[in-house]
Amino acid sequence: MERDGDKSQPAIQAGDEDRILTSNVFLDHVGEVVLTLSSDGLSWNLIDSIQKEQDGSSCLGIKLVRKSETAIKFSDAYAVEYIGWGLVHESILANTGGFLLGHGYEMYRFAVHGVQRSMTQPSLLAPFVYTFGHKDLETCQVLVNQITASLDVEMGRPKNLLVFVHPKSGKGNGCRTWESVAPIFSLAKVKTQVIVTQRAGQAFDFMSSITNKELNSLDGVVAVGGDGFFNEILNGLLSSRLKAPYPPAPTDFVNSGENDGNVSVRDANDSVSGPSDQNEDNSPLLPGLRLNESRSTHFRSEDGCCDTDQGPEFSLPNEWFRFGIIPAGSTDAIVICTTGTRDPTTSALHIVLGKRVCLDIAQVVRWKTTSASEHEPCVRYAASFAGYGFYGDVITESEKYRWMGPKRYDYAGTMVFLRHWSYEAEIAYLEVNLEKTSSPSENGFQSSRTKALVGLPKKCERMICRVQCNVCNTKPISTSPRHPRPPTQNSEESKWLRSKGRFLSVGAAVISCRNEKAPDGLVADAHLSDGFLHLILIKDCPRALYLWHLMQLARVGGNPLNFDFVEHHKTPAFTFTSSGKESVWNVDGEIFQAHQLSAQVFRGLVNLFASGPEV
Repeated sequence: MERDGDKSQPAIQAGDEDRILTSNVFLDHVGEVVLTLSSDGLSWNLIDSIQKEQDGSSCLGIKLVRKSETAIKFSDAYAVEYIGWGLVHESILANTGGFLLGHGYEMYRFAVHGVQRSMTQPSLLAPFVYTFGHKDLETCQVLVNQITASLDVEMGRPKNLLVFVHPKSGKGNGCRTWESVAPIFSLAKVKTQVIVTQRAGQAFDFMSSITNKELNSLDGVVAVGGDGFFNEILNGLLSSRLKAPYPPAPTDFVNSGENDGNVSVRDANDSVSGPSDQNEDNSPLLPGLRLNESRSTHFRSEDGCCDTDQGPEFSLPNEWFRFGIIPAGSTDAIVICTTGTRDPTTSALHIVLGKRVCLDIAQVVRWKTTSASEHEPCVRYAASFAGYGFYGDVITESEKYRWMGPKRYDYAGTMVFLRHWSYEAEIAYLEVNLEKTSSPSENGFQSSRTKALVGLPKKCERMICRVQCNVCNTKPISTSPRHPRPPTQNSEESKWLRSKGRFLSVGAAVISCRNEKAPDGLVADAHLSDGFLHLILIKDCPRALYLWHLMQLARVGGNPLNFDFVEHHKTPAFTFTSSGKESVWNVDGEIFQAHQLSAQVFRGLVNLFASGPEV
């Protein structure tokens, strides 16, 4: 290519199957390169570097090594765009990575948008732009068209998404968070229908009444908010569409004779405890769709389910449909566990790149609200955690101080800790033969009571969930694609065990629940999709010992389960009965009053736009 401004000729050469096209182009801030477009990505070599390397040139006798990127895979690229005529700079010291800019040349330019992984935080992704230039417009257009065609065939990329934005989630940054990542979706040519919620339960109502035709036209639903907001959206979808039996229970549990295999779905007219604020501004901060209030219940049939004649059936689990979460909440534990970081840009890039990870979902069935209540089952679903005692008291206390923002949880937690209340309850949990359901390295750790001063297995022995996790990717021996469920009490490989007494807290973790307050999570080696709950029972103990337990949770590498008063059981299902008059649970950050309940986990019930954390 000439550099004196004369018109250069198209310089594209066709290659073999692996190398589609090659061309001499300019790469901004680098210089003239030989660009190769292959079936899996772009690569380039600096012409001057090749010549100098052939000549054996060096600087002060030291051979310079190039530090900049020389390739990008299509799996790491999400957009290409023609940006017109303008300057492209070369580098004086190209071999050092282009710190000093040389001459600039005007030419036709196109940009390839991709992602780069942080060197210090492997889970953190950042957008990066490679700007190429050529004197010939036709050459640029051919390259842009070919790259576009290659990106279009990348599997799993979403094209049409429904986006719910919680304007007052966390510190009230929901709308600003969406505005910061919306350009990524525009560049990737992903259509987004944006709904800024105006009231509590709006997202639930919308998802519970959406038609099959509308759902099948979407590639997924994105929540811009926290864990509670995602829980509202998840429950809206599952409550109207998932047909699954109640959780298994011991023969003496009150609902055992009533379990006919059909879940009573709560009507959309029932009030939903959602994270949306009742006093939110009526004018959305972003342009988008508004919820038609009249659609909240009109699409439901007599049995409480959505009509199926509105389009092809929407099945669960669904291999294509995925949920996305762009963190804007107070804790964002689900995002941290599924992407490894609490970064909105990273989550947006996971979505446009079409990443996929399966996620277990817990079904929690309340049988009695209070001790005097009639038996009336109510179903809720949880993606991260359900907790009673300390956890329920904290979420209840924090509601009094919503004006404090996320700091209300610290204040409420301190107040509840100082009270040091314990509760009488009985828990029954399903024990399974882990030799047949777990890998050898997991055996000996689960369904056992941890002893003081003994400690958990060393970190190297723990099977931490990560990208391409072997535990999560292991297929269960037998599953039903329509109605996944855990082993039942009739299985020869399982039996019911019980724990009764006074408890400071009862927790069931679906995932590790890592967050900024608990960097390793409640259970460090819990997995995203292994089909088990981690049942954590904290028995009554002196306040000082409980403080020690909480301090271990707050430490990286701590052992919060390494106490005599802590029981940790890996189980697919459990039941709970309170001996008091009332009891409050915390289900994914939302209040759920339940005197008696049962729960089970569905393995890999939903898919998320994520790939798991880089550990």
